[in-house]
Amino acid sequence: MMNSAWLDEFSGALRRSNPDELVSMFAERCYWRDCVAFTWNIVTLEGRPAIEAMLRSRLADVCPDSFELEPDGDGWFTFATSVGRCRGHVRLENGKVSTLFTALTELKGHEEKSGASRPIGARHGAFKDRVSWGDRRKADGEEIGHSRQPFVLIVGGGQGGIALGARLKRLDVPALIVDQNERPGDAWRNRYNSLCLHDPVWYDHMPYLPFPDHWPVYTPKDKMGDWLEAYTKIMELDYWTSSTCKGAAYDEHRCEWSVLVQRGHREITVRPKHLVLATGVSGFPEVPRFRGSDKFKGVQHHSSKHPGGEGWAGKKCVVVGSNNSAHDIAADLWEHDAEVTMLQRSPTLVVRVEAMDRYGSLYSEDAARRGVTAEHADFVGASMPYALLPALARQKMERILKDDAEFYERLAGSGFKLTFGEDNSGLGVMSLRRGSGYYIDVGASELISSGRIKVIAAGVEQLTERGLILDDGTRLDADLIVYATGYGSMNQWAAALISQEVADKVGKCWGLGSDTAKDPGPWEGELRNMWKPTAQEGLWFHGGNLAMSRHYSLYLALQLKARLEGLDTPVYARAAVHHRE
Repeated sequence: MMNSAWLDEFSGALRRSNPDELVSMFAERCYWRDCVAFTWNIVTLEGRPAIEAMLRSRLADVCPDSFELEPDGDGWFTFATSVGRCRGHVRLENGKVSTLFTALTELKGHEEKSGASRPIGARHGAFKDRVSWGDRRKADGEEIGHSRQPFVLIVGGGQGGIALGARLKRLDVPALIVDQNERPGDAWRNRYNSLCLHDPVWYDHMPYLPFPDHWPVYTPKDKMGDWLEAYTKIMELDYWTSSTCKGAAYDEHRCEWSVLVQRGHREITVRPKHLVLATGVSGFPEVPRFRGSDKFKGVQHHSSKHPGGEGWAGKKCVVVGSNNSAHDIAADLWEHDAEVTMLQRSPTLVVRVEAMDRYGSLYSEDAARRGVTAEHADFVGASMPYALLPALARQKMERILKDDAEFYERLAGSGFKLTFGEDNSGLGVMSLRRGSGYYIDVGASELISSGRIKVIAAGVEQLTERGLILDDGTRLDADLIVYATGYGSMNQWAAALISQEVADKVGKCWGLGSDTAKDPGPWEGELRNMWKPTAQEGLWFHGGNLAMSRHYSLYLALQLKARLEGLDTPVYARAAVHHRE
């Protein structure tokens, strides 16, 4: 357990700028994860040589000082650098550092206005030139993107773009969000009717405005859409709806982007210094091109276009795929009296939502009662290097397999093919590695186990006028085929909006380099290209689930604010590009 004596020793070695002394405080197997504080990057340094190299490069510039234990201890401390205020965490083994986490949380002189520093709002007195709040907001909306250019253009107005927009607003960074939908929140409203968040409410708060305490544990899609729309208004975000980015190019001499936006019937060129693709962690819908698909006389579409199960009573429906969307859609079709078959092309990782709740104590009602905020839980999660997660996750998965053995036996008995990750590390690690391949069970697994939803583990050979022929020779009649076959890489958005050359320049997005299925090596130790500088100057990627978007939007916003204010931001250990798409 870290104490004040250790912290004094560590901070003293930092003040003395003695890398040799500092490195001697680390165990042979050690990790230092830094989120912007030391490196202006999000990077994990693995092993003493990597840590020593970073210290020799960055220590004189960072000038860390003012170390203090946090009141509740448990390894947490605060400190300052030459430009900011930071938070840190350490885990010790036999008195040596096994993991160290450092994170920039605030820039000196550029703090968010809150509490005692909040704006007055009112202009007391009598003034003939009075400008109301409404007038100011209207003027802001009319100016930005026209007579006044945003410093940051955020492409994508879902929860990721909105969270980042809120962070930037609080930091006084001029930012504009553009989204193709008619209203904020439509990315949720436009999905199939039965969709609910599979993560609980404690995990899904937006920055600054947590859900009220009467909010349901699992948020229905339309309720989430309404919340996001209200949030954009409350946080006073500049948000263009019904707007599509048609193309973008970077001017190396002016250090700015030229982005053509189709807004309604008008084409507008916006010139931000920074472009953030906040289109989620996925790219375009992946629709298989099966032989004979042009002959099929029924209805076929991707899951992203599926409106719901209404109208399919008594019809034969085939769902190609076996991850979250596939299960949700299959269950919804069954609820509407359709005859449903799920076509499983590869094994799927399934975890009951009750098991997720049972072992997810950082985000729970119990944790909230104990004063564990979502913000603190986020920092706890971020403090663990990705390299150590599989071993910890395997222990959790072993408990789940033991507790839910009967559930898995019944599911496997139905013909459903199960996996728990290539190394049995479970859902969380699989999500980081590939962002797909799993289902959080909220009811569909029982329909499968009981045979009410049929499962066939096979691939598709071809389509006919009446249905499908599988690669094992089975023929399936179908009135509806839903391709719940996932999405491509987020990198595809860069190719479509900017160019394939730039997309290749920055390379693959998401994944750790674990050299497992859909996550090719080499090992990088961080999510590729996410929330940090890329190989293309001025281009950033932002995404992830609600919790990841909430937490990592902080670091991305601080990096952008630092650049707005002209701070020196030398990026240490910018990731090499290994995979081009």
